[in-house]
Amino acid sequence: MRFDLVPMPPDVAARPRDARGYPVPAITPWAEDQPQFALTDYGRSAECATGRLCSVCGELMPRGPVWRVVGAAESAAISEARAAGRPYRNLAPTSEGPGHRACMLYAAMVCPYLARPNARRGLDAQAPDGLTEHVVRGAARGANGAVVGFADYEFAVTPTRVLFRFLDVVEFLPHASADVHLPELRAELAKRQGR
Repeated sequence: MRFDLVPMPPDVAARPRDARGYPVPAITPWAEDQPQFALTDYGRSAECATGRLCSVCGELMPRGPVWRVVGAAESAAISEARAAGRPYRNLAPTSEGPGHRACMLYAAMVCPYLARPNARRGLDAQAPDGLTEHVVRGAARGANGAVVGFADYEFAVTPTRVLFRFLDVVEFLPHASADVHLPELRAELAKRQGR
């Protein structure tokens, strides 16, 4: 689905845009006036973690559940745990921070890498500070992904990275192609508009 056909959360609409019109997430670093979508900015990520700010729009997340988009391996692990009636805990920390439900549904649908099962990284990227890992062009997303709600998150800000762990799955929205989330996104935006 074309990104300009996906309804945009108002706080995302306020973000800076790249030359194509894509909104730039709050944790995305810039190099030579270009957003580096494949990477995470250490300082911005730390600010979002400590201030409980959405990693997509940069605005405050209220107490309660948080969401994130997961790739194939974590989606499969959550699915297997739920099918077996077991709780799921991501014991391995991740550098991917949480966000609002609407922001993560939107990100899953408009990010070319997150949206489709056959997606591959379009560009190599290296953080300007050299502190985050190099992303290789052509790396595959994997067969399935999911937008997942968690009861809460924990974080650690180390000298070189910001790490997150997520607690207690409260919502699991798997997808092969993320455009299946369009009704959920529309409903979430309507609910938020009615507040």
